[in-house]
Amino acid sequence: MITPAFELTQDPDFLTIIIKVPYARASEFDVYFEGEDFKFYAKPYFLRQVLKGLLKNNELHKINKRTFTIQLPKEIPGQYFEGLDMLTSLLAPKKSRSAKPLVEEIAASELSEEEEEEFDWEIEQTPYKESAESTLPVQYHYGFGNLRSGVFQRLQDELSDVIDIKDPDQTPVDERRRKRLAAEAAKFDPDHYLADFFEDEAIQHVLKYKPWWVEAYKKMMALQGEGHQECDTQAFVVFSEEEREQMRKFTNKSYLLDKRSRHGVYLGLIDILLAYCYEICVNEGDKNVESSWNVRKLSATLCWLESFTSVRDVLVSFGRRVLCYPLHRHFGLVTRAFNDTVMILQLGKAAVLKCLLDIHKIFMENDPAYILNDLFITDYCIWIQKTKSKKLAALSESLQKTVLTKSDMGFELEELEAAAMLVQEEEAAGTGSARQLLSSESETSDSEESSSASSSETEGSDSDERESSASEDGKINSLHSTLQEERTAPLTDCNGLRQGTNTSTCEVTDEKSEVSLRSASVPGKLIEELGKQMHTAIRLSEQPEGLAAASRVLQEQEENSACEPDRFSKDTAGKGNFLEVSSKTNPLLFLCATNEGED
Repeated sequence: MITPAFELTQDPDFLTIIIKVPYARASEFDVYFEGEDFKFYAKPYFLRQVLKGLLKNNELHKINKRTFTIQLPKEIPGQYFEGLDMLTSLLAPKKSRSAKPLVEEIAASELSEEEEEEFDWEIEQTPYKESAESTLPVQYHYGFGNLRSGVFQRLQDELSDVIDIKDPDQTPVDERRRKRLAAEAAKFDPDHYLADFFEDEAIQHVLKYKPWWVEAYKKMMALQGEGHQECDTQAFVVFSEEEREQMRKFTNKSYLLDKRSRHGVYLGLIDILLAYCYEICVNEGDKNVESSWNVRKLSATLCWLESFTSVRDVLVSFGRRVLCYPLHRHFGLVTRAFNDTVMILQLGKAAVLKCLLDIHKIFMENDPAYILNDLFITDYCIWIQKTKSKKLAALSESLQKTVLTKSDMGFELEELEAAAMLVQEEEAAGTGSARQLLSSESETSDSEESSSASSSETEGSDSDERESSASEDGKINSLHSTLQEERTAPLTDCNGLRQGTNTSTCEVTDEKSEVSLRSASVPGKLIEELGKQMHTAIRLSEQPEGLAAASRVLQEQEENSACEPDRFSKDTAGKGNFLEVSSKTNPLLFLCATNEGED
């Protein structure tokens, strides 16, 4: 027989059951209900439920597209039926085919009465020790409620990929704890921790992520603020169709747990939820290939088959493993997972079940992590549906009262951080002084470069000036030497002029010849005067080539012209034929006359 897909809703007067039977005949079905018992049959589907309230013996039903909608009146109008979203718990448990009396069911009912009592979560516990009096090898228990043993003897190949402990069937609880603590101490890496402590941009980013339970918790607190102390979890915790299908596939059963075992189950639940909250936070709700590894590695319950005895031990174990194993090792992630777990527990068993179903799906998709579903998660999914939400609220309060600090981790985190801060400050101070030294050196080098550049520019300008002055002096010296040669050269020309005179300077061949012939009787002083006038004319024609030489020539000319008019006048007075000239203009006399006029 196939268990059909179904869901239940309610109002103050009716309970509505929606059953989906796509392969059944609509005309062939049977419905039976009485008291808390409900049965439905439509070949090949069969559904039996045990409800949490009484129903009247009449019904209203309708069929629509292979879906049966059955409306059942409540015997007590206004009665609230709890746990209608806990589908596995609504399924009737399988009856034993043994002839023995149902001792387990009686024990389970007695234990359920004990659960109503107040439970002291801070009670001191001691690990359970099995007696080793028997000569046979002792097999230690583990799994949900420590109800399993001998599992890993049959699964040696998958052992190393699932848990860290070797041979758990032969390892007692206290030895598992010692080995776990030693492995965590060896795995802790101060450098990795300090790197995440100082460079926490990625961690601060993931801490801003808000999973679905944050919004649900806000809605619940808002309703409680309006005076609704008891509110239906279905208002803010909704199961998807896939999650409903998961619950329908589970087999409803009861668990025989004594007080110690129940205490360990609740603490193990906290440990698993903490690891799950870390996984959701760091991956921002997305699943990846590391999701299964994160959940089982951070939970000592799953990875080391640990049995905790107090809430504080759970928190310390989770905090240590977060700082040792995953990629992001930051104490802020420990605090965030702690706060998220508190919110989930306060939301009630519906929120806890939704998280467990997600963990179950993660492990089912990873081989060989499915073994942990058989050992823990499936039983947790079934057991939590029958748990009272008040128990979870009390567990949440105990969790909130527990204070977890970095000093509890046992890794001297505060000392590491203080030492790292001191080193960082020293490096910052050294870097600052080095920068100042470098800046001063750079300034000095810049000043030296600028001074050298200025000096080179000065030297360059001086050299340019020297070169220019040298060039000018060279021109002047060459001019002086030429003139000196012209002065000292012998007058070999028959016309009274020096040989080799430059025609571009003064072209006076014909004119001077005539003057020299006409003035053959002029005294020797006249010859000297003509030589001076020729020298002055040559200086004037050479003036553009050197301004400094021209100025000196002009100065000499002025000095000579100041004393020459007297002698010239005396000569002309004594001898009347001095001023006789030819009809052609003599350029030398013209230049001399011009100079005398200017004086």
